[in-house]
Amino acid sequence: MVIREPDPVLDELASAVIGAAVEVHRHLGPGFLESVYEQAMKVELSLQGVPFRAQHPVPVWYKDHDVGEGRVDLLVGEQLVVELKAVDRLLPIHQAQVVSYLRAVRCHLGLLINFKVEILKAGVKRVILST
Repeated sequence: MVIREPDPVLDELASAVIGAAVEVHRHLGPGFLESVYEQAMKVELSLQGVPFRAQHPVPVWYKDHDVGEGRVDLLVGEQLVVELKAVDRLLPIHQAQVVSYLRAVRCHLGLLINFKVEILKAGVKRVILST
């Protein structure tokens, strides 16, 4: 298993998203539903000129058969998967979800952001897809 660091452009996108999340958390705090944070992130990313798609459809394949569809909360710059949460604590299944999305959309880096924390830094997890 090889883990390679993301390129500088992808790192800049990740930094911009984290900055936007900090701004949203600073204004809203930790007490709302995930959907509120998603809407606020869409506003903040738009204000900062960061390209993204919300609720981006992700086809799910099983043995060469299309078996359904997932949805990535935010696909930033066509190369960064962002999954938003508002939970008491992040669980391994949340990280597994990001890894599945990374594989499905063929991206290398994902961010798992939990807004239900006092200090947002404690709620941000980088997920790198290993090869």
